[in-house]
Amino acid sequence: MLGRRTVVLTGAGMSTDSGIPDYRSPESPPRTPMTYQQFVGDDEFRRRYWARNHLGWRHMDATLPNAGHRALAALERRGAVHAIITQNVDLLHTKAGSRNVIDLHGTYAQVICLECGDRVSRYRLAHRLDAANPGFSESHSGAIEVAPDADAVITSTESFRPVGCAVCGGMLKPDIVYFGESVPRERVEAAFTLVDEAELLLVAGSSLTVMSGLRFVRRAAKLGIPIAIVNRGATRGDELATLKIDAGCSPVLSAL
Repeated sequence: MLGRRTVVLTGAGMSTDSGIPDYRSPESPPRTPMTYQQFVGDDEFRRRYWARNHLGWRHMDATLPNAGHRALAALERRGAVHAIITQNVDLLHTKAGSRNVIDLHGTYAQVICLECGDRVSRYRLAHRLDAANPGFSESHSGAIEVAPDADAVITSTESFRPVGCAVCGGMLKPDIVYFGESVPRERVEAAFTLVDEAELLLVAGSSLTVMSGLRFVRRAAKLGIPIAIVNRGATRGDELATLKIDAGCSPVLSAL
């Protein structure tokens, strides 16, 4: 890895040691993430999502980088890692000090209006949701389970009141890419450029189940770029890998 122009692709397994669960590791419970079509097409789905997210985003915001995130940031400072393409929305690479990061699926910290395109921080929206739902956060102040996309696992959401865009009243959505939604073209093109210029692609903590990440592995393989994969369990890219390590990200990246 040292001496090569290394690009790193990370997935949910990168953040499990920080307390954020993933979707597809051997130890993960079954999860059914909300799709884009459900969010925009069903008021009940949308209300339930905002109720759960109103609790879950705070947990994600307070989460700290783990040894794997810190190791990649240190490797970037030494010149051994050129850039990171992450499928995660948790901002932990940035918190750890990595500077050249593409947040492929967006981040939990921004909200966008689907009508006028206005963007607002999740922190500012939280104040509006607190005002519209007095006592809701306090009534769920105990230990809660949080899913990988920053929503909390709670069942009682019937009384929650979402709010619309403060500018136009339109539908608000976390500025993250949902299942069934396309990654913005400019991010994909920027990520492909990084892969095209890489001398090594390191995959850390991704099962590569969805095409969002697998396409970069396939691109590297087509160009003859060596591929190393660190992940607990099998991935869809294993047959393309030059090296596969079946292990957690933190110990392996810390050893580097």
